[in-house]
Amino acid sequence: MQTEPARDVLPDGPAAADTEDFFPDDLRDHLSFGIEECVHELAGLVDDYAVDRERAGTILRLRLGISGDRPETLTRIGARLDFSRDRARQLHTKAVGELLRHTARAGRLPVPEYARRYPVGTRDSVLTRALLAETYATDTDIAVNDLSYLKLRLAGHTATDAKRVAGFVTQRIVGWRKKTNHLLSRLRAAGAPAGPPAPWTYRIDWPTGFGGPAPLPTTSARTFDLDDDGRGRFYLRKAGRDIGFDSGLEARLLRLLDTDDRIHTFQEYPDAVGYAVDGEERLHFPTVVAELTDGRRVLIDEQPLGYLGFHGNRTKSAAARLWAHDNGWGWLLWTGSALGEAELVARRVPGEIEERLTDLLAAGPVRLPALRQLRADTGFEFLDLLTLVLRNEWRWERAPFRLVARS
Repeated sequence: MQTEPARDVLPDGPAAADTEDFFPDDLRDHLSFGIEECVHELAGLVDDYAVDRERAGTILRLRLGISGDRPETLTRIGARLDFSRDRARQLHTKAVGELLRHTARAGRLPVPEYARRYPVGTRDSVLTRALLAETYATDTDIAVNDLSYLKLRLAGHTATDAKRVAGFVTQRIVGWRKKTNHLLSRLRAAGAPAGPPAPWTYRIDWPTGFGGPAPLPTTSARTFDLDDDGRGRFYLRKAGRDIGFDSGLEARLLRLLDTDDRIHTFQEYPDAVGYAVDGEERLHFPTVVAELTDGRRVLIDEQPLGYLGFHGNRTKSAAARLWAHDNGWGWLLWTGSALGEAELVARRVPGEIEERLTDLLAAGPVRLPALRQLRADTGFEFLDLLTLVLRNEWRWERAPFRLVARS
């Protein structure tokens, strides 16, 4: 007997073929605490597994995007750890298998959060569409097969069933990429891309006290993993060449820039921006710098709406904003939603929720059980948390969940 679709799973219907109908109109429609509950649980499983397997744990965290960063390409993981892309794939596959066996031996499989979200017995089409929408909303296309397979296995699906459904999800994304490239390369009128609206100019944070903006770079600063076979590619008219992308969300931003009359041209990944999180030095490649028809330039970084509040991403964005302004460029975070940072900060949150969460933080860091209780008592929503984090500059660590008031 088939079970009903889990909470947060999209309603049943024909699985998307090679079209964009799995792209949400606005990412806010697919945000929920359910995703964060699952990632929190996964982080704990990986930490337990990695006690004696430090390198394997590092590979899993990077590939699965547990911290809130976009999943790493296998090429970049190999470069970090000094081995080839193929070796990175082998080690990741081995680590996933060992993680599942370790979790089963500990009596923790299936994991309740995953079993509720992707229940065994649900039709393949339902699971496929749910995973597609979730992949788009969480910006995780680059590791879609790996993530979809692992989610289903943690929910209790057999290896055969999980591999089949993960394959369907991957095929849909590959099909969309092929269709998009075909339409653009033939310069056919494809219409507006599906999904959230264009970023635009009223949201741009312009620098003050600068002369003319620095020139537009002519090459991408990110080069070593641009040919990773997990990435998509399409031809864009304003660039006059094929451009690679890691996710459907990033591809949508590039297409919007290509069709917007206010944009003269643009350059993807214009530079590597350094930043540090808790003393660890990192590099970030902002998505694109665009030149407007009036000569002004703006650095636009794509970051999905649900990820704006994570501490690492806030630190990364602050460094990119400073770098943009040092170049005399504007700065804009594109969220895949009609909601941007300013709209979120101004968004109304019930006073009772803000007061109770502020009181909890006054007593020390807030962990997930306390947040669950607050949700049960008040109907606290995911966007409420995101708004309060941005407004009050609280520190939100994703996995494991930890919320700390500004000192």
